[in-house]
Amino acid sequence: MSSITVDTSEIAKFEAMAAEWWDLNGKFKPLHMMNPVRLDYITNQIAAEYGRDLTRPKPLQGLRILDIGCGGGLLCEPMARLGATIVGADAAEGNIEVAKIHAAQSGLDIDYRHTTAEALAEAGEVFDAVLNMEVIEHVADPQAFLTACQTLLKPGGIHICSTINRTAKSFAAAIVGAEYVMRWLPKGTHDWRKFITPDELEAMLGNAGLAMVDRQGFVFNLPGFSWSISGSDLSVNYVTAATKPA
Repeated sequence: MSSITVDTSEIAKFEAMAAEWWDLNGKFKPLHMMNPVRLDYITNQIAAEYGRDLTRPKPLQGLRILDIGCGGGLLCEPMARLGATIVGADAAEGNIEVAKIHAAQSGLDIDYRHTTAEALAEAGEVFDAVLNMEVIEHVADPQAFLTACQTLLKPGGIHICSTINRTAKSFAAAIVGAEYVMRWLPKGTHDWRKFITPDELEAMLGNAGLAMVDRQGFVFNLPGFSWSISGSDLSVNYVTAATKPA
């Protein structure tokens, strides 16, 4: 697949792990643990942007949402259950095959595609929201990737992006802790040099034509072995919301 933002070595890493996407105790255990706080943040931001009541049945009905770098569909499936028309795209073909099988087993209608953000933009696809979760630290050209994501948004649309900060603490937690101590991920899954600080991400979003409206931290609480959202601690994992001018 030809794309200036695709890093083939990064794709190969995730192809090798594709079969484990829905194994709660496998290599994607950290994402399964983080998924409730990711979903809470995403749904609240989208609901606020579009005036939706999350207590109502299928509150996201009528909204077309893209999950770029969707992996095995960990976010696509709950978003579909909330009523969204969801497109899940990934540059790793093995991920898409796993996602399709699991969606069929779950009785969910999700449009999964082996493609890139740039290819979707070139095809003229547009969405009310773009989810870009734990992807940007794996692409070859983050600025070009964000620009493609902005092109995919309708005017007034919302872009939600989570990634890992480039700090000494993130090196200790995301690489030493997750890959070497806890062994949640294969060694070499992350490259600390490719991590992006919140200020760097805000600048790149601005250069892409998006305005950051919120940023929060995802914090791992070791005593409770769980994740929570923090308004002040963005030292390791964090998430941002940005909008496209109407």
